[in-house]
Amino acid sequence: MNRDEFGTCLDSDHLVRTRESGLEPLTIIIYGATGDLTWRKLIPALYELYSLGSLPTPFRIVGTGRSELGDDEWRDGLREKMRPAGEHDLSSWDDFAAALTYVQADPSDPGQFDNLARTVREMNGGTGAGANLLHYLALPPSMYEPVADAIADCGMAMEHGDGVGWSRLVVEKPFGRDLRSAQRLNRRLLADFNEHQIFRIDHYLAKETVQNVLAFRLANTIFEPLWNRHHIDHVSIIAAETLGVEQRAGYYEEAGVLRDMMQNHMMQLLAVTAIEPPARWQSERVRDERAKLFRSLQPLPDDVDVFDTITLGQYGEGEVDGRRVPAYRDEPGVAPDSLTPTYARMKVFIDNWRWQGVPFYLTSGKRLDRKVSEAVIQFKEVPNSMFRGIAGGSMAANSLTLGFQPEEIISVDFLTKAPGPRLRLRPASLSFDYSTGGEASRIDAYAKVLLDCMAGDHMLFWRQDGIEESWRFLEPVLSRCETCAERRDNLHLYPAGSPGPQRALEMIPATGTSSA
Repeated sequence: MNRDEFGTCLDSDHLVRTRESGLEPLTIIIYGATGDLTWRKLIPALYELYSLGSLPTPFRIVGTGRSELGDDEWRDGLREKMRPAGEHDLSSWDDFAAALTYVQADPSDPGQFDNLARTVREMNGGTGAGANLLHYLALPPSMYEPVADAIADCGMAMEHGDGVGWSRLVVEKPFGRDLRSAQRLNRRLLADFNEHQIFRIDHYLAKETVQNVLAFRLANTIFEPLWNRHHIDHVSIIAAETLGVEQRAGYYEEAGVLRDMMQNHMMQLLAVTAIEPPARWQSERVRDERAKLFRSLQPLPDDVDVFDTITLGQYGEGEVDGRRVPAYRDEPGVAPDSLTPTYARMKVFIDNWRWQGVPFYLTSGKRLDRKVSEAVIQFKEVPNSMFRGIAGGSMAANSLTLGFQPEEIISVDFLTKAPGPRLRLRPASLSFDYSTGGEASRIDAYAKVLLDCMAGDHMLFWRQDGIEESWRFLEPVLSRCETCAERRDNLHLYPAGSPGPQRALEMIPATGTSSA
């Protein structure tokens, strides 16, 4: 089968009108259509876009997997899984579901993928013009390469030279297990797709508040001049969860918190907080700056004990949200003597002019006392305060909190005079709540990245050089943590529902006077 076999059932006038509206006819193919990611994230996001009128006309969603299912069976299963959540108005479900089709396709069976390609071609009219294909790999990483190969072998990876019909591939994290595997994966994907066709997704970047960080920094002259080593003492970035390993024990035992969160989400939060301003707001310019920042991360010196800069932990039993929860080692599928960390706090430095000597504390953990993602910018104390010792009260340094979830806020903490005849200081704050600060409706992060895939906008997606640089920094840390004999002694247990290991809490200075 060759590329010219793909087309659309639209007449030319309809195709022109659709293109002019910015919504090109599209077939979305979800590989792993019966998995959790599909029903928890992808289908709800696509249904949200449909309800907002943000999907092309026409569109098709084709689900594939190894299971033998009928269209109605797949559709009904998706609806039943979405219904208990209560987050969606399903009044338009039947109209949306009419665009859902299921096709059995096992990458080890070329005949089944040929049938998938034939089905897609037939639903698009077989005319050879205007068939846009979005391939979403909602699969375990081990399946990325064989499925990408199967897509290419049946002709669905090729694009029309006239720019009318495109084919794009979306892959989820993790992008490899280490530098070598990430490079290998990239070579294999580039054997089937061009770089502009590949979208390496990180939904953290699509959160409105994450995107707002750069706007906040660079559009306001009162903040950008302070965003450097002269005024900032340290930066703390945290992504904490109250959930445990849930149903992901098999994956998590292999990955641990460092591979699951540090290499991807935490690196991206670090990037939006610390990158240099791009010359223009363009996808490649922004991605250039991200890659430059990752290259500037200070490697861990060979003569430094890795556990001087990182604290690893694992949750024990405890209480979360009023209910008892088991220890990580008691979770189904977890080895009873597991040394897999569920918590990590790393101190990292950036070797550039702006950030020299400023410690960044990256923290991620499961079964903690709260669910929160935020960056706290801790400013330095005033060099010589006339108020110290005479006015009483706190002399805490200023701080700026960028809340990503669940509180989507920007908050500035500062000191003011307390009311009354005597001069005393008291803390105060100014806060902007993103959830109530604008008129435009916001969409789910997955809905945002899907829209960007449709538009061909790479702004919020990883580029391969950024992936490799993040692995290049983290791999020596992983190697020394995973092979050293002291790993058992340096894995700190913490009760579920607590802030984390005590040793980690002691790493971050309480005021704007870091000991970096």
